[in-house]
Amino acid sequence: QVQLVESGGGLVQAGASLRLSCAASGRTFSSTPMAWFRQAPGKEREFVAVISSNGGFTNYADSVKGRFIISRDNGKNTVHLQMNSLTPEDTAVYYCALDHSLWKLQTGNPDYWGQGTQVSVSS
Repeated sequence: QVQLVESGGGLVQAGASLRLSCAASGRTFSSTPMAWFRQAPGKEREFVAVISSNGGFTNYADSVKGRFIISRDNGKNTVHLQMNSLTPEDTAVYYCALDHSLWKLQTGNPDYWGQGTQVSVSS
């Protein structure tokens, strides 16, 4: 059984930075791609970033490219999302996700989801 637990959310002002973390349990973590998604109030959940199992491949939504960085520490079973230059449009619940398929992650259909962490950015 895989469990994903996000942390690091909070309330910040525009222009600030936050670092989200997702701790994963389960022995498949080091061989499994992971991703971050977000869901703003009244909107559908959207893809934010994905990272391959060894960290050699990453991909980002156009809305966060150049501002967000996804990384992972397989020794600690953790994936991070460094978020810089935050704007009010980044306000959302952020979810991490895990799946053996990069395609399923990037198309929003992974097998495992975390419970989410709230990020709020004030203007």
